[in-house]
Amino acid sequence: MSSIGLSHMLYRDRAMPDRMTSVGRLEDVVSTAEDFDRVVLQSLPLLLDRAAGYTKRFLRETGQWSDDVAHEKFVLRWGAEYLEQFLVSGRSEVPCRPLFLLDSMVARQHSRPEPFCYHRDLLTPLGRFLDGLVGRAVVSRDALIALYHHCYGLGPGQVITALRLNGSESPRIYKNFQRWRESGWKRTLDDIGFTDADLQGLTEQQQRHRFNGEAERLLRFAQTHYRKSEPDHYPCLPRHQWEDMFLQGYGVEYRIWHLALCLDCLQLAWDLGLDGASAKEKPRVTLQLQP
Repeated sequence: MSSIGLSHMLYRDRAMPDRMTSVGRLEDVVSTAEDFDRVVLQSLPLLLDRAAGYTKRFLRETGQWSDDVAHEKFVLRWGAEYLEQFLVSGRSEVPCRPLFLLDSMVARQHSRPEPFCYHRDLLTPLGRFLDGLVGRAVVSRDALIALYHHCYGLGPGQVITALRLNGSESPRIYKNFQRWRESGWKRTLDDIGFTDADLQGLTEQQQRHRFNGEAERLLRFAQTHYRKSEPDHYPCLPRHQWEDMFLQGYGVEYRIWHLALCLDCLQLAWDLGLDGASAKEKPRVTLQLQP
């Protein structure tokens, strides 16, 4: 199941029935795939809380936890990741007790040597660079805005036009770019352990024919993963809903956050022709290695 589908169901089922009743149903044996779907889909928020809670406990016990927004969003992303795996694979495990099946699946993931390695290619220099940028964007607005530059080569004026931001938002975009160049960029490279030699190596790789194609492939993995930090609030939207949002002028933070983290939606919104954006080529991944 896609993260979009999961997000939709989580939003739809936010009014959760009595928690103890839900836990009781999840502890009962389900005998068919249809029963599994019915019981699980009625309890998605509870299951997400449980998976995220186990992940938080794992990080605490292994000395990797800090009480900050970045770590809270990290456990939410991985809770959603585990829940998606559970929804896909659980149907083939019946008869089972869904609650205990989720527990065992999360425990099995945490017992792996690299439990949070969600794509092996993201351990390469290019993957580490992209993962570091996108991961930082989840907790820093400066880094979020900088994604438009690093991933698509857009400047502040182009970002303002493409997102159709109003006068009060425009100066903030310029300040985001400025702060990123002055300090955010260097701090992010230090945080991910990316050295000048690593950056030089990527610069040399950039001359290869398929460099941006590989960057796009890895960027999509990273974007999909980090969007799970806000599963209830920022799902992908169909064309007509993006158009309505732009024309009516609402959802400014939604636009800024989601479109930086979703190439498909950025291209869809760009193609709406707002403020003349469609007169230019749609954004594509042209990785920028300097701020």
